[in-house]
Amino acid sequence: MRITLIVLALWAGGLGATAQAQGLARGAQDGAERGGNIAGPLGAAVGSAIGGAVGTANEILGIDRRERFRIYTRGERRPSFAYAGSVRVGTVLPEGGVVYYDVPPEFALKGYNYTIVNDLPVLVDPATRRIVEVID
Repeated sequence: MRITLIVLALWAGGLGATAQAQGLARGAQDGAERGGNIAGPLGAAVGSAIGGAVGTANEILGIDRRERFRIYTRGERRPSFAYAGSVRVGTVLPEGGVVYYDVPPEFALKGYNYTIVNDLPVLVDPATRRIVEVID
């Protein structure tokens, strides 16, 4: 119980920086490291879960840029690719038929492209065609 309280106190006071983490993996890694440093293996497990949740909530764009990116993509009026499957993180888009666009430098997302799938803007890893974030 004491370790859990310590980890939760750390999260409330010190894991605010994790809010800047990009996605689940980064948040989980940061949380595990910080929790492990303070409270050992149990702290690492709890820190990983909490950090992962914070990282997932912020995703790649983060809270501050998400709405601006949504507005940007709507203003561009790009055609939407009709996809029969589920549009979610992890989906690999087909090789043909999808048009990818560069993300403007103001969003600081070097290494990603975006496209519109079923009227939803999505960030894509161009090397794998895997959706890394859905902007809904």
